[in-house]
Amino acid sequence: MQELHDAPLAPLTTFRLGGPANRLVTATTDDEVVAAVREADETGTPLLVIGGGSNLVIGDKGFDGTALRIATRGFVLDGTRLELAAGEVWTDAVARTVEAGLAGIECLAGIPGSAGATPIQNVGAYGQEVSATITEVVAYDRRSGETVTVPNAECDFSYRHSRFKADPDRFVVLRVRFELEDAQGLSAPIKYAETARVLGVEPGDRVPAATARETVLALRAGKGMVLDPADHDTWSAGSFFTNPILEQAHYEEFLARVRDRLGADVAPPAFPAGDGRVKTSAAWLIDKAGFTKGYGTGPARISTKHTLALTNRGEATTEDLLALAREVVAGVRDAFGVTLVNEPVTVGVSL
Repeated sequence: MQELHDAPLAPLTTFRLGGPANRLVTATTDDEVVAAVREADETGTPLLVIGGGSNLVIGDKGFDGTALRIATRGFVLDGTRLELAAGEVWTDAVARTVEAGLAGIECLAGIPGSAGATPIQNVGAYGQEVSATITEVVAYDRRSGETVTVPNAECDFSYRHSRFKADPDRFVVLRVRFELEDAQGLSAPIKYAETARVLGVEPGDRVPAATARETVLALRAGKGMVLDPADHDTWSAGSFFTNPILEQAHYEEFLARVRDRLGADVAPPAFPAGDGRVKTSAAWLIDKAGFTKGYGTGPARISTKHTLALTNRGEATTEDLLALAREVVAGVRDAFGVTLVNEPVTVGVSL
């Protein structure tokens, strides 16, 4: 276990933003993770858990406590059962399952970050969510002081949410277990319309899993959603805002404002979200509120490839980023009466 003091945290995040931590501990085994967490809890030291750093916005003042970087490794495949250590690089793990001829997470290729973060956010993209394949999550329960196994049914998965996100100070994910599908090298049924269109198939069709993965990687790269140190459009947290889910009455009000602002024939993206609710597109809202690709003149700007990504152009501070985020939130609220919610976790700051 490695320990550093007054350690920079910005290099550990995909935004490359944030001040230092009083102390940075890097743990390479589950036992080291648990020991570091227990030490922090026993001494009353604030604790920040860092995996791949792809979903973090850390304040410019840094973190007054112990930052725990989880660097555990472990990829165990037994038939269709997969177990990943929390520190495994997610996109590499996806590639290995596709190479093994398994389906279920191939459309989650290219998502930055670690495997341990996937159940927290219920990571999803291009028609797949990890909640569909996760069987259980092994975590250290800071409340009981024990390592527990949480089955899928008790993870309370929903859109970009879970039991672990709802109670962020309780669990530290150690391992994630999945049940994949042996589809003889084919993908799971393609659900996302854009993916199906690019592949030239109908939703519900299967294609070679490798082809599905490569297609998703290309789509993500075209939107600046695949990490590239030379491309400032990827100095981001990917999608900065979640897609709003509106109650029916709110949706009707929203629709009226859209038609009043953009014309009676304009129809915003709308998808059933259960219980009479409707999900719409945050990217669409941002664009139609006037925040187009590349918006901004400072060191933090909207990506030139995708309106949903806020980016560090190289010299930004966290406050620069937050100022842009607040401007976008206020603009969308004023235009459409919808309040966007940030997807990344904020540390020492808030919108």
